Amino acid sequence: MLNYAAITPHPPIIIPGIGGKDNLEKVKATIDSLKILNKDFKKKNPDTIVIVSPHSKVDFNVFNLNLAEELVGDFSDFGLNRRIKFENDLDLASKIIKSSKDREIELNTHRSLLDHGVWVPLYYLTQDLNCKVINLSFCFKSLIEHYDFGRFLSEVFEKTGKKIAFVASGDLSHRLTPDAPAGFSQKGKEFDKKLIKFLKQKNKKGILNFDQNLIEEAGECGLRSIVILLGILDKKDYRVEVLSYEGPFGVGYLSARLEPV
Repeated sequence: MLNYAAITPHPPIIIPGIGGKDNLEKVKATIDSLKILNKDFKKKNPDTIVIVSPHSKVDFNVFNLNLAEELVGDFSDFGLNRRIKFENDLDLASKIIKSSKDREIELNTHRSLLDHGVWVPLYYLTQDLNCKVINLSFCFKSLIEHYDFGRFLSEVFEKTGKKIAFVASGDLSHRLTPDAPAGFSQKGKEFDKKLIKFLKQKNKKGILNFDQNLIEEAGECGLRSIVILLGILDKKDYRVEVLSYEGPFGVGYLSARLEPV
């Protein structure tokens, strides 16, 4: 069953050795928030962390599940000679696959290295924590279909008897400033503010009915991850706390905890 959930950004620059001292200082609020989440994870002591990343293998109309026996994140593409490894929860993975077939939900599988959307948050969240990991990725179906996929995952989690923590990895708008990676749009800040407001209000309907033009103008990569999480929480009462939000490099970094009660 789900015992904890979080929304995290995934900029590689927050990893010591990738981000220089000056850059790490600029994202201090995000790093501090991930350290708070790590303390929560250690208290909850999940058997498995299920994390969905925008940068894992993506098929347009099909969700994906990483079946590599050992899940390995390689930092070398970002100039750091380091790896991070986790045991894949293949038992839970098999239950997700079987249930998806029973429910006629399309789910592809692959065996791949972990992308930075996974290993960046897990670098912090798994400090002094021994647990298995499941790596999922979303697709480009509608938001309501992602919400329904979250509801499906929740049903699987409830039947396992395992303590499961879910992480929605994703950055918000990539267009907050003139020097942002995707260029500047005034709609970037509008999107981020509205999404954070809806999360605090637990306004799932508002999120599911986001204006498509606003989403596209924002240049985000985390909305679908968050919608899957909201689907998992569909029938649960939960507390929401936004730990931090910042955008020092033109990309919105949101860290939040959503704890079932």
